[in-house]
Amino acid sequence: MREHERPLVREVFPGLVAELVACLREEGEESLAVAAWNLRLYEECGCGDDFCQSFYTAERPRGAYGPGHRNVALSPAVGDLVLDVVDGRIMYVEVLHHPPLRV
Repeated sequence: MREHERPLVREVFPGLVAELVACLREEGEESLAVAAWNLRLYEECGCGDDFCQSFYTAERPRGAYGPGHRNVALSPAVGDLVLDVVDGRIMYVEVLHHPPLRV
Protein backbone atom coordinates (compact mmCIF):
# COMPACT_ATOMS: atom_id res chain seq x y z
CA MET A 1 0.00 0.00 0.00
CA ARG A 2 1.35 3.44 -0.91
CA GLU A 3 1.70 6.11 1.74
CA HIS A 4 -1.12 8.32 0.39
CA GLU A 5 -3.47 5.30 0.56
CA ARG A 6 -2.90 4.81 4.28
CA PRO A 7 -5.44 6.47 6.60
CA LEU A 8 -4.56 9.69 8.34
CA VAL A 9 -4.25 9.15 12.09
CA ARG A 10 -6.36 12.28 12.66
CA GLU A 11 -9.25 10.59 10.81
CA VAL A 12 -8.95 7.35 12.77
CA PHE A 13 -8.08 8.81 16.20
CA PRO A 14 -8.90 12.56 16.15
CA GLY A 15 -8.78 12.90 19.94
CA LEU A 16 -5.31 11.39 20.11
CA VAL A 17 -3.94 13.70 17.43
CA ALA A 18 -5.37 16.73 19.25
CA GLU A 19 -3.69 15.48 22.43
CA LEU A 20 -0.38 14.86 20.61
CA VAL A 21 -0.41 18.35 19.12
CA ALA A 22 -1.15 19.97 22.49
CA CYS A 23 1.53 17.95 24.31
CA LEU A 24 4.12 18.63 21.61
CA ARG A 25 3.44 22.36 21.80
CA GLU A 26 3.82 22.23 25.59
CA GLU A 27 7.26 20.67 25.05
CA GLY A 28 8.25 23.34 22.52
CA GLU A 29 8.21 20.83 19.66
CA GLU A 30 6.29 23.01 17.19
CA SER A 31 7.61 21.32 14.03
CA LEU A 32 6.54 17.91 15.36
CA ALA A 33 3.16 19.35 16.39
CA VAL A 34 2.60 20.45 12.78
CA ALA A 35 3.82 17.07 11.48
CA ALA A 36 1.46 15.18 13.83
CA TRP A 37 -1.51 16.55 11.90
CA ASN A 38 -0.45 14.61 8.77
CA LEU A 39 0.65 11.29 10.28
CA ARG A 40 -0.43 8.16 8.45
CA LEU A 41 -1.35 4.90 10.15
CA TYR A 42 0.91 2.09 8.92
CA GLU A 43 0.37 -0.71 11.43
CA GLU A 44 -0.28 -1.50 15.06
CA CYS A 45 2.54 -2.42 17.39
CA GLY A 46 1.31 -6.01 17.59
CA CYS A 47 2.84 -6.77 21.00
CA GLY A 48 -0.50 -7.97 22.38
CA ASP A 49 -0.12 -6.20 25.75
CA ASP A 50 -3.50 -5.01 27.00
CA PHE A 51 -2.07 -1.64 28.09
CA CYS A 52 -0.52 -0.89 24.66
CA GLN A 53 -2.20 0.90 21.73
CA SER A 54 1.03 1.90 19.98
CA PHE A 55 1.38 2.16 16.21
CA TYR A 56 3.80 2.89 13.38
CA THR A 57 3.47 5.99 11.23
CA ALA A 58 6.09 4.77 8.74
CA GLU A 59 7.50 1.43 7.64
CA ARG A 60 8.62 -0.73 10.56
CA PRO A 61 12.43 -0.69 10.74
CA ARG A 62 14.57 -3.79 10.61
CA GLY A 63 16.30 -3.47 13.96
CA ALA A 64 17.03 -0.16 15.65
CA TYR A 65 16.32 3.22 14.06
CA GLY A 66 20.00 4.21 14.18
CA PRO A 67 21.52 7.65 13.55
CA GLY A 68 19.15 10.62 13.70
CA HIS A 69 16.81 8.85 16.17
CA ARG A 70 15.50 10.39 19.35
CA ASN A 71 12.63 9.72 21.74
CA VAL A 72 10.20 12.47 22.65
CA ALA A 73 8.41 11.69 25.92
CA LEU A 74 5.21 13.66 26.37
CA SER A 75 3.06 14.38 29.42
CA PRO A 76 -0.57 13.57 28.64
CA ALA A 77 -3.24 13.85 31.35
CA VAL A 78 -3.44 10.03 31.56
CA GLY A 79 -1.02 7.35 30.44
CA ASP A 80 2.20 7.64 28.49
CA LEU A 81 2.92 8.96 25.01
CA VAL A 82 6.42 8.54 23.61
CA LEU A 83 7.40 9.28 20.03
CA ASP A 84 10.22 7.74 18.03
CA VAL A 85 11.49 10.52 15.79
CA VAL A 86 14.10 10.04 13.05
CA ASP A 87 15.54 13.11 11.33
CA GLY A 88 12.50 15.15 12.36
CA ARG A 89 9.91 12.58 11.23
CA ILE A 90 7.58 10.82 13.69
CA MET A 91 8.01 7.12 12.95
CA TYR A 92 6.22 5.47 15.88
CA VAL A 93 3.73 6.57 18.52
CA GLU A 94 3.93 4.65 21.78
CA VAL A 95 0.57 4.83 23.57
CA LEU A 96 0.65 3.09 26.95
CA HIS A 97 -1.80 2.96 29.87
CA HIS A 98 -4.00 5.40 27.96
CA PRO A 99 -7.80 5.42 27.74
CA PRO A 100 -9.04 3.41 24.74
CA LEU A 101 -8.53 5.22 21.45
CA ARG A 102 -11.80 6.08 19.73
CA VAL A 103 -12.82 7.25 16.28
